[in-house]
Amino acid sequence: MRRQKRKNTRPSKKNGPAHQQASATPEAPTRRDFFAKTRNGVIAAAVVVGVTGWYLVDEIRATIQEGYLTRIGNGIPTIVQIHDPQCPKCVALQQETRDALSNFEDGKLQYPVANIRTVEGKMLDTSHGVGHVTLLLLDGQGRKLNTLVGSNTGRYLTEMFRDHLSR
Repeated sequence: MRRQKRKNTRPSKKNGPAHQQASATPEAPTRRDFFAKTRNGVIAAAVVVGVTGWYLVDEIRATIQEGYLTRIGNGIPTIVQIHDPQCPKCVALQQETRDALSNFEDGKLQYPVANIRTVEGKMLDTSHGVGHVTLLLLDGQGRKLNTLVGSNTGRYLTEMFRDHLSR
């Protein structure tokens, strides 16, 4: 079996500008181009997944810690959110409350979230006679001092929490 000769695709002096015009047309992607694009895509996907994963881990950790209603009455003033996780207003209030609480030192206030879709959350909801999208401001012994109903801004909540701590 004989090998076939390949055409020389290198520009030659005799071809000159005519050959250069022909090479200006887009070439078919090479195998090397394919692997370079694949590598870059995999790296980009890994970065996106890593950042998203880190955010989700922090979000899950905060959500788990917020779910402990047994902390009420342990001597630390408490902000309890009566929360329905499927309610957009409740989720927005939760974000605003977290933002407001970030202005305080750790251990000054605690923030449990009473999910009304659980037995414990529903019992707390009915015992205080409130609905979701509500914040209960409790003293260190678990007595209700104030109730904030509806959506509020982080700035307003920060002021209310400062007033709550000064009592």
